[in-house]
Amino acid sequence: MRGELTLVDEPTTQSDPSDFDAFWAETLAETRRHPLDVTIAPRPTRLAVIDVFDVTFRGFGGTPIHAWLRVPRGAGGPLPGLVQFFGYGNGRGHALRDLRWAAAGYAHLVVDARGQGHGDTDDDHADGGPSAGGFLTRGIRSPHEYYYRRVYADAVRAVDALRSIDLVDPARVGAVGASQGGGIALALAGLVPDLAVAIVQAPFLCELDRAADLSDEHPYALLTQYFADRRLDTAAALDTLRYFDGVNHAKRANAPALLSTGLRDGIAPPGTVLPAFTAYAGPKQIVLWPYNGHEAGGDLDEENALEFAATHLAAP
Repeated sequence: MRGELTLVDEPTTQSDPSDFDAFWAETLAETRRHPLDVTIAPRPTRLAVIDVFDVTFRGFGGTPIHAWLRVPRGAGGPLPGLVQFFGYGNGRGHALRDLRWAAAGYAHLVVDARGQGHGDTDDDHADGGPSAGGFLTRGIRSPHEYYYRRVYADAVRAVDALRSIDLVDPARVGAVGASQGGGIALALAGLVPDLAVAIVQAPFLCELDRAADLSDEHPYALLTQYFADRRLDTAAALDTLRYFDGVNHAKRANAPALLSTGLRDGIAPPGTVLPAFTAYAGPKQIVLWPYNGHEAGGDLDEENALEFAATHLAAP
């Protein structure tokens, strides 16, 4: 494993609501009342060794969610699979973006974060509440209206969708992601009890009760702006965030996890990441990069991720 592998004991200041588990059980039950409706269509490319498919499935509220599925050409399966979301403000991107996992032999499902970037899942449910001009504060007055309730539910459905594909071994499906994608992967580890692996780089959406104090950078600066503009809504907003905090999801996680963080990260400061690692209930490792920022280990993190996935998603 490249980088500084170490033990960390950084307690959290976050607490989980008494109805945390009931809230998420209700949310996922509501989401699963809609048929999954997975559709898969080949996407022609000039690639010689990787096939790309345009995938659609039903997420929260029955919204059609778009994703790219990339697999090694000619693979007979069953393949291990990984679900991935990208960083804040990004959708699934171009069909040829990030071919690493398929090249390594995985079924790689790259999912739109609804309404973000140049993705195709543009629809989002009206939340009835104000925000500070970004997804982080959309619907923040209520956990039922909050934007990431829909995104986390979409992510769980993405796992369901990948597992439903004949080419994929449903017992060997995990989650991978960096920044916002890392926060979503961490939430998946808590929400999907039999997730096979979680690979989490510089995760966003952790230690959310303190994030605005620890970072002046976007997108946590949106919380500061919201709290400044809507002084009387601050307590309700902080209570909402407890349902989505990666720390509270980490407490419920079982999958083997690899985390990494740059100790000079101003976007997702280590003071938000390390408590999530400490709280993580399953087998875990963390790699620290003392002189790096939000890029953490960069390509070396990717090497570590490939090694970790090969160890934990190998065929039985």
